[in-house]
Parts: sequence; structure tokens; C-alpha cells
Amino acid sequence: MKVKIQDYNDVTVVELQGELDGDAAELLQSTITEIVTKRKTGVVLDMSDMGFIDSRGLELLLWSRDYCNEHKREMRLAGLDENCMRILEITRLMNEFDHYAELAEAVKSFA
Repeated sequence: MKVKIQDYNDVTVVELQGELDGDAAELLQSTITEIVTKRKTGVVLDMSDMGFIDSRGLELLLWSRDYCNEHKREMRLAGLDENCMRILEITRLMNEFDHYAELAEAVKSFA
């Protein structure tokens, strides 16, 4: 998995590319931890280039959401493709996340 970070005022967008799996655990956790310590208001995980999420990836998403909440930050998902949406629906986790079809919508939701 590759990660690109971009700031939009007080919101940080984390563009995830590849697969969200156990191999990505350390990278995603350290990225989220770093963003939260910078006192940003919100985090958007741009998943438009993410093609697969395994069980460890689902755990990472839940951990990221919980970590943000514990530190009074909000997290959104953006750009879920059909496969990732289906995985979240099957696991009944879709309602656990604020999600938006477009990245711009997710970023604007913090305004």
C-alpha cells in the first residue's frame, strides 16, 4: 500500500493506494497517529485507488476511526469503489463510517 498526504486547511486527506491489509497496518497506524498529533480537525481517507480490504484492513479502519474519536478528531471515508463498498456492506460496517462518494464532498463536510 502507498500513502499520499495532503492538507486542506484543517483537514488532512490520506490517499490510500493498493490493498488495505495486514501489510499496511504499521504504515496506516503511524500515519493516523502523526496526523492526530498535528491537531488537525479531520481526516479523510481517500480510498478511490483502494481495490481490496481484508479483515486486518477492516480492523485498521475501525482502529483509525476510534483513535480519531478518542482524540476529538473526525474521520471520513471517500471514493469507495464497488468492491470496497460491498466488503463494508457484507461485514455490516458501512454504517460505522461517514462516507462520501467524492473526495471534495468529504472535505467540505468539515466546514
